[in-house]
Amino acid sequence: MRPGSVAIVGAAETTELGRIPDQSQLQLHADAALNTLADAGLTPADVDGVATAGESPTGVAHYLGITPTWVDGTAVGGCSFMLHVRHAAAAINEGFCKTVLITHGESGRSRIGRGGFSRPAASLQGQFEAPFGTMGAPSTFTIPVLRYMKKYGVTEEQLAMVAVVQREWAARNPRASYRDPIDVDDVLSSDMIAYPFRKLMCCLVTDGGGALILTSAERARDFPQRPVYVIGTGESVETPMVSQMEDFTTSRAFRVSGRAAFEEAGIAHGDVDHLMIYDAFAHLPLYGLEDLGFVGRGEAADFVEERNTAEGGKLPLNTNGGGLSYMHSGMYGMYALQESVRQLRGTAPAQVKDARISIAHGVGGMFAASGTIVLSNEAR
Repeated sequence: MRPGSVAIVGAAETTELGRIPDQSQLQLHADAALNTLADAGLTPADVDGVATAGESPTGVAHYLGITPTWVDGTAVGGCSFMLHVRHAAAAINEGFCKTVLITHGESGRSRIGRGGFSRPAASLQGQFEAPFGTMGAPSTFTIPVLRYMKKYGVTEEQLAMVAVVQREWAARNPRASYRDPIDVDDVLSSDMIAYPFRKLMCCLVTDGGGALILTSAERARDFPQRPVYVIGTGESVETPMVSQMEDFTTSRAFRVSGRAAFEEAGIAHGDVDHLMIYDAFAHLPLYGLEDLGFVGRGEAADFVEERNTAEGGKLPLNTNGGGLSYMHSGMYGMYALQESVRQLRGTAPAQVKDARISIAHGVGGMFAASGTIVLSNEAR
């Protein structure tokens, strides 16, 4: 991709977030899509590219009345939408389409029209992990985080600080699910889910969605909103089984994806003004900070504890409140991208002053996949 050759010209979330029992999952996709089309001043007839995960792009396109010339149904978990941005940019540059709509909608809480996530007994996870007692994300993710904490001496209190700082950001966001202040004691006294995760270290379970519209940088100047340019992208996968990670204390997929995005963007870490790291659980921002190269191995917990990611810190992180306090319908990557766009448009509730470059970094599965998108509000 030529850095800056494609821009995001539409971005919006569903009209409501949290608990939406009167809309099916497909309707959430449509609500987010229509809000985003309105944001860009477009109609479905203007769209010739569709990408989505969780629902089939065929179903979404049909529901919206779109007959596209390019589709992408890549589904690798919560970071799928980062990959969609990368693929859409390539497709626009190749002339496969001109205007791409990326949608997300998930009835994670109400479960209206939502398919289940199965782990067949014949799958790798079913054969080699399930028999040993792992039951979904809360217990599977404990495997790497316990090794990480032991190797680097990270304490439960430091893990709790991730949730505390993100709740501070959420307090400034009227759309956040939880805004009341919390401290480390509150986190550590919340219900134990699977050691070391307490309830306040785990993501929310909500309904909602979001969508993006991408087009060429040349066309972006004709849209009503300030363009946000895609200047760097990366993607990778590692293993569907957390037990087979190369190293429990670092994600190879994170490193590969992040390195590709930085190299394509041609930026240094000091150029980044704002950062979104997928936070289904409190440990993920620590891995992201280290694997993206913002801090050294084992230094992320101290970095957060010293309030470098909080308001006024050197690297504002998860400024919408993240999956821990803002919302998390199941595949959070879309919401990270939405906040990056808001920050670069200058419309975020907790706006970072003079934000010029933002990174949205996502995970899929239990460190199974990764996507990294570098965005800028300055044309190249």
